[in-house]
Amino acid sequence: MERLLINVSGMSCQGCVKSVTAALAAVAGVEEVDVSLPAGQAAVRCDPSLVNLARLTEAIEAAGFEARPAI
Repeated sequence: MERLLINVSGMSCQGCVKSVTAALAAVAGVEEVDVSLPAGQAAVRCDPSLVNLARLTEAIEAAGFEARPAI
């Protein structure tokens, strides 16, 4: 398993956190999702043979938020 951090912009409430969490959890290969509103970040534990950062970013953006890799 691999742990990826993604910065998420546009979240303003716990409903947003739930939306991002659900979008990421629905991606095949994702094992665990932890989204932090104060940090504006999503931590995702996933199987790198099934999912990559680009796919996770697409899922967040499809849910209506902006995403970019955390540095």
